[in-house]
Amino acid sequence: MQKLSQWPQADRQRITGVFTDIDDTLTDDGAITPDALAALHDLKAAGFEVIAITGRPVGWSEPFVIDWPVNAIVAENGAVLLQNGYLNSLQPNQYELNQLLKSYQQSDAVRSSNYARMQQVGQRVLRDVPGTLLAQDSAGRETDMAIDHSEFTHLPSDKIAQVVAIMQAEGMNATVSSIHINGWFGAHNKLVGANWAVRELFGRGLNAEIDCWAYVGDSTNDQLMFEAFPNSIGVANVRRFAAQLEHLPRYITDLERGAGFAEVARAILSAQTNQEAS
Repeated sequence: MQKLSQWPQADRQRITGVFTDIDDTLTDDGAITPDALAALHDLKAAGFEVIAITGRPVGWSEPFVIDWPVNAIVAENGAVLLQNGYLNSLQPNQYELNQLLKSYQQSDAVRSSNYARMQQVGQRVLRDVPGTLLAQDSAGRETDMAIDHSEFTHLPSDKIAQVVAIMQAEGMNATVSSIHINGWFGAHNKLVGANWAVRELFGRGLNAEIDCWAYVGDSTNDQLMFEAFPNSIGVANVRRFAAQLEHLPRYITDLERGAGFAEVARAILSAQTNQEAS
């Protein structure tokens, strides 16, 4: 990982959009930090596309896609696309709410079947791995399940591994974020969700323009994105997961969480300013 200050200006000047994780990338202790929220406003006011992509549930994400200046949130690790209907007004940082739109990767029938299967897996995890708890945001989940390991309880690494093994043995995908162990049925993930979002929102293919997007994240469930995006950045707290990452972000910020995201926004915006001045 190189320091963010080593991110070439020419690469930053190509950026037109930002994908970002939410927990411990924009937030601290579950709430978005003021500097991260200001950075989102600054990026949108400057004309950048901004999409948050998270393992958090649909129900948890809906108020944020309305309140934050983002084009969309991709929730539940790529399964659900929430569009906020914000339209830029003539004044910076002012947006008009149009309509909240929700799209799914899977059909109603598939989601219903998978949901029933997930409840059974959840009960097996709680029975077979003592000390495990469902995430407190589980009521808002539609396409995945989550076991808390660091949000409101602490689960040691051996038990995290046990939970992952059970999910995988049941045919689920499993990933570990900074706070939860997520499991789901289906071929989607954060990278699939990112491609889907660009196609649905803009009618374009992400692969053809991936050099024009930055990705910002903080943990092991971001490594598909770290690998795929040439302009991938970890906020400084990603170091706690470095030993577990097969694919590290290319760059790392000096500061953690929302302050680190604000660093990234400043780096992108300063490159735009320099481009306009030249």
